[in-house]
Amino acid sequence: MLRLVLPKGSLEKATLELFSQADLEVSRSSDVDYRGRVGDPRIEEVRILRPQEIANYVAEGRFDIGITGRDWIEETGADVLSLGELHYSKATSNPIRIVLAVSNDSPVLSSKDLKPNLRVATEYPVLTKRYFESLGIPVQVSLSYGATEAKIPDIADAIVEITETGRAIRAAGLRIIDTILVSYTEVIANRDAVSDPIKLHAMTQIMTLLTGTLKARGNVLVKLNVSESDLNAVIDTIPFMKAPTISKLFGDVGYAVEAVVARSQINTLIPDLKDAGATDILEIPLSKIVP
Repeated sequence: MLRLVLPKGSLEKATLELFSQADLEVSRSSDVDYRGRVGDPRIEEVRILRPQEIANYVAEGRFDIGITGRDWIEETGADVLSLGELHYSKATSNPIRIVLAVSNDSPVLSSKDLKPNLRVATEYPVLTKRYFESLGIPVQVSLSYGATEAKIPDIADAIVEITETGRAIRAAGLRIIDTILVSYTEVIANRDAVSDPIKLHAMTQIMTLLTGTLKARGNVLVKLNVSESDLNAVIDTIPFMKAPTISKLFGDVGYAVEAVVARSQINTLIPDLKDAGATDILEIPLSKIVP
C-alpha cells in the first residue's frame, strides 16, 4: 500500500531501531542494501536513501511517506505535508541545530557584528542565503561537501553547519554566534497520497506506533501494593503522568497501585515509595504509550 523511504547515513541506525521497537522491523539482505521490507500489510516498499533527497522524492510522488529532517525540507523547499515530528536524532533525543559559527579569534560576537562580503561555507546554501538576506547582509556563500569546520580561516570567514551537541564545533576552535534553524526529524507525506483515505489511514496508524514507541522510551510502569493506612502517603509520592490506577486487593488487605512515571525519576522514586509504606514494588519497561 505505502511506499516508504527512510534516511541513510547518520540517522539510519536510530531510525531502524525505532521501527524495530515499533514492531515495524525493516529487514534487508545486508547493511548496505538500499531496499528493505517490513512484514506489515500497510507497507509494500521500503527504500533507504540520503535524507537530502527524501523530501523532493516524496513531493514528486516517488514515495508516499518518508522520514527526513526539517533542515532538508527547508533547504530543498519541497512541497510535502508533515505528519509530525519524531523526537530522536543520531545520538540523542535533542533536535539538531543549523548554526552560524566563527573562529574563537574572531571579533564577531553576534549577527549584528557581521560585515558585508563575508565568506561563508555550508552544506545548506539555500538556508544560508535566506538567513543573510533577512539580515540585509551580502555574503559569498560556497557549497561545502563536508569537513566544513576545517574551512576557517583559509577558505571561509564563517560557516553554517549542523550540530547536535556543539562538541565538534568547539573542538575545531569555533564559536557559535547564532542558531538559524532548529530541526527535528519529521514524517512527511506526498499530498496526493494523503488525499487517498486508505493511505491516510495507514499513515495515521504507523504514526501511532512510532510516536507511541518514542513516548514509552522515557517512561516506565510502576506497580506496587500498599496498606490502606499508607495509601495517601504513597499516592503523594508518585509523580504520575495521569491519575494512578488503584484497585483493592483480594481480602481487603490493601490496595494495588500502578502508574506511568518518568524513567529519569525512578532511582529516587522507588526508595521513596518504600519509605512511604509501599511493598512488592515492580518497575516494568514499556514498549509503547498511546494516549
